[in-house]
Amino acid sequence: MEKQQEPLQRGEILGAVEALREEAVSKLSELVSYPSLLGQEAEAQAAVARTFKQLGLEVEQFEVDKEKIRHHPGYSPSLIEYKGRDNVVGVHQPKGPVQGRSLILNGHIDVVPVGHPKLWSTPPFQPRVVGDRLYGRGAADMKAGIVAYMTAFTALRNLGYEPAATVYLQSVIEEECTGNGALACLVEGYTADAALIPEPSDEGVMSAQLGVLWLSIEVFGIPVHAAQAQEGISATAYAQYLVEQLRELERAWNEPSARHPVYCNHTHPINFNLGRIEGGEWPSSVPTHCKVDVRIGYYPGKKAAQVKAEIEEVLRQAHASHPQAAALQYEVGYGGFQGDGLVVDMEQPLIAMLMGCHSDLWERQPAQRAFTATTDVKFFHLYGSIPSTCYGPSGSSIHGIDEWVSIDSMQRVAAVYALFIARWCGLNRLH
Repeated sequence: MEKQQEPLQRGEILGAVEALREEAVSKLSELVSYPSLLGQEAEAQAAVARTFKQLGLEVEQFEVDKEKIRHHPGYSPSLIEYKGRDNVVGVHQPKGPVQGRSLILNGHIDVVPVGHPKLWSTPPFQPRVVGDRLYGRGAADMKAGIVAYMTAFTALRNLGYEPAATVYLQSVIEEECTGNGALACLVEGYTADAALIPEPSDEGVMSAQLGVLWLSIEVFGIPVHAAQAQEGISATAYAQYLVEQLRELERAWNEPSARHPVYCNHTHPINFNLGRIEGGEWPSSVPTHCKVDVRIGYYPGKKAAQVKAEIEEVLRQAHASHPQAAALQYEVGYGGFQGDGLVVDMEQPLIAMLMGCHSDLWERQPAQRAFTATTDVKFFHLYGSIPSTCYGPSGSSIHGIDEWVSIDSMQRVAAVYALFIARWCGLNRLH
């Protein structure tokens, strides 16, 4: 093997990636066909492991060890157990001389629920290609990203090169609810000089992300027969009252004077989403119990503990001011996300090189995007001291109905990743 002195030329990269287009669509279709919902990730992860082996990577699989992570500041309360739910890591160690900088390419295999299946044009886990779009739950968020980094690695190999530094290809669980999969990789010792996540970003580079907190509010009312409903106290009505009081805090945080500078140009950066409501027992009885689950967005610089305190104070005051407070009870619980936000240093070498790769291939600068959601970048950035960001393909209906990803965009992202690996890690010639 010999060291490649200069990165590959534009035409070589584009040609090698385009040659893999059919294979990439097939691989993405396969991954989308696995319903890798929370707790059901095993089949999709097995497929990822097979592909990593085909790429010549050393495959390492491990369950999240809750005891190792539950006291870590990045831990979020888990929702289910981890037995039989592996993270999968493909490890590349150069056979030739180590010349460059190491890299983590991270993606999550889990997907969110599909909503009501009848709203989908075709079954959500039945991948469908229409022109440039591949439809299916998880296509954009973010199985196309995983396929993009696989394609990038394969393209370099097919051109006769290997990265001249350690590269970790990670497929993790639970990005959509805790992030504990990526946290477990960090705690297990996977580290590098940089990390990239191909989350869907319309081929833009993430400049910031919000913190996200999940909380539940459980309410207990006074049941009576519906014929005397006016004499009871509905738990569902009171739960809605408490959520409306939280909306006042949401409105306050969205005021221009209250915004983090990175989010000044967003129309509505902070959202308190009432994602689930369960309540009532019988149509002819005033509900005695109701539980709501709410997703709270908050700005970088705030900590989850601070946000909890503000939320709980709003609820305390709302309860105290209710005319029937003495007869009502509520409890606050936390499960799932407790992940703080962050701002990316857009002047650091990682970002300069990534943006340079994009502009050199496509002759335009990528947009800089402040995400109003959370990603697993937080673990690299906040706890691993690893320069990191998101850069991924274009898609739509993420967490919605008829989710799709642009195949052309997935291929463009793969080309950028291939060029980035060549420049960041360096290349050794394979004989």
